[in-house]
Amino acid sequence: MTTPTSQQQLYRFLEDRFACAQACTACARACAVRASLVDPGGTEPRDRVRRLAIMCAEVCDATCAMLSDQNHQDEERIRVRLEWCRSVCLECANAFDGESGADTAEAACRACAAACEEFIAILD
Repeated sequence: MTTPTSQQQLYRFLEDRFACAQACTACARACAVRASLVDPGGTEPRDRVRRLAIMCAEVCDATCAMLSDQNHQDEERIRVRLEWCRSVCLECANAFDGESGADTAEAACRACAAACEEFIAILD
């Protein structure tokens, strides 16, 4: 039998998992759009930003897929994935900082990193 406290914890876990997955999806989309706008034959710093955006989109997609997997409940694996996603999103957000027209992608990356951090906090 499930106690009310454990039911509340389960609901919070699922809500945070869903919020984090949504933030990852938004970040992946923003990074994919931003990567397509950066000239791939451009200067090295811009090419680095493009590569970071592509990597961030892939990490966020993979994190979202893992969080969407109903059978995946291994908290340690979730924590490691969230830490990875959070760090990549922050690195990408920092790279977008000051880039012309990158405000949306930067905000999405920071929101995703915050969602990952909040979710990690409930796992502790």
